[in-house]
Amino acid sequence: MLWLKNMKNKFFITTGIAYTNAPPHIGYALELIQADVLARYHKILGEDVFFLTGTDEHGLKVARKAEESGKTPEEFTEELSRKFKELTKVLNLSNNDFIRTTDKKRHWPNVEMVWRKLQEKGDIYKKKYKGLYCVGCEAFIKEKDLVDRKCFIHNKEPEIVEEENYFFKLSRPEYVNQLKKEIEENKINIIPEGRKNEILSLINQGVEDISVSRARENLKWGIPVPGDDSQTIYIWFEALINYLFPKEKGYWPPDVQCIGKDIFRFHALIWPTMLIAFGTERPKNILVHGFITSNGKKMSKSLGNVVDPFELVKKYGADAVRYFLLREISSTEDGDFAYDKFAKLYNADLAGGLGNLLARVLKLNEKINIKKEDKNSDLESFIIKTKEEYKKSFELFKFNEALGAIWNLVNVCDKYIDDKKPWEDTENKKGVIANLMLALGEIGILIKPFLPETSEKMSKQLKDKKGISLFPRFR
Repeated sequence: MLWLKNMKNKFFITTGIAYTNAPPHIGYALELIQADVLARYHKILGEDVFFLTGTDEHGLKVARKAEESGKTPEEFTEELSRKFKELTKVLNLSNNDFIRTTDKKRHWPNVEMVWRKLQEKGDIYKKKYKGLYCVGCEAFIKEKDLVDRKCFIHNKEPEIVEEENYFFKLSRPEYVNQLKKEIEENKINIIPEGRKNEILSLINQGVEDISVSRARENLKWGIPVPGDDSQTIYIWFEALINYLFPKEKGYWPPDVQCIGKDIFRFHALIWPTMLIAFGTERPKNILVHGFITSNGKKMSKSLGNVVDPFELVKKYGADAVRYFLLREISSTEDGDFAYDKFAKLYNADLAGGLGNLLARVLKLNEKINIKKEDKNSDLESFIIKTKEEYKKSFELFKFNEALGAIWNLVNVCDKYIDDKKPWEDTENKKGVIANLMLALGEIGILIKPFLPETSEKMSKQLKDKKGISLFPRFR
């Protein structure tokens, strides 16, 4: 049986927390939906799930954006954090909590606790430093990583920063060796394999200590260093600590951390090393997704091609947006969004596929009194095969393949109707319709992590034996 009940197991999943320098975009919606699918799947398995997301609100970039908009950092981040929280509702996420790095009751105490412990161990120390700082990345970067003297992600020249900061001993040999061992042995399982090789290559090239504070005179918007008000804790040190919040609730370590490839190195190198130094378990899986382009081009306000997830959901519905992002875009690779591609997939797979199948079968069922005993084994073997492929795809974090397995079953059911012609007065029409009703019931369960609203509608319609259009066709 696919759904195994195991309430003893806890399952803790996180997204990267959204940076509040700009409104939500479709790329972050992908990450949220991926995490939600895993959270819902593990709930169906009967596990005790805790799903955490939230917003990252400090840093120089946010402070500058707030100033440009004529708002205080508090006003600016409050407004944007509210939009990200609204997005979790719009996308129908099942998250248990929404953490904010400006939360002085829940986040700040953990940051101060970690800082003090690492400082007491001698893993945080102070020294003068001069380096290249990319405001877009909120990180110091090496000259060898520049392309035409610019950050390869933000295409801007970094600033030269020279100041006295605190540093974290990222290069401590026992920490480096421990991290390398855990990644090589998949105790920290990095998906896809290419990202695992990338981080091991970085480690093998040599790891340096990292700056974990900025002079407060240059960055006031952030958490002050405990015991030293002249310094502000570096955003990429304090923001990562948000994930520790559910630890006191008994959810630790993270079973899966879903993140974008642009912040992968922070999560696969700095974060687990901080946890080694702190003396607690590391994430079991780090799932890294790619970027979404718009009609083959990077999304930007100047090009006017930024895809607004709120508008997309308003027109097509949350489940349609979830379906496109999970079916059309690989879990771990870059993908492209185009409105015509979206509409085509919507009409083919949702309106003309699943929606049409349900309507056809319920119409056939209206005139015949079907009983459970009328079914036979015609579709049973394919249903079993679908479940096996589905389960395997989830284990490999291949959401598009899990959906592919479900839609293969949808197509098989369509062909089964055409071949058997149950509308004709044949002896086996009751068995044919009973088989189709059974298959639709299974499909309704299988789509639950992906399309929760559609799953619920299907369940009701199959129970009432009355069809209402799931997905109206768009032209």
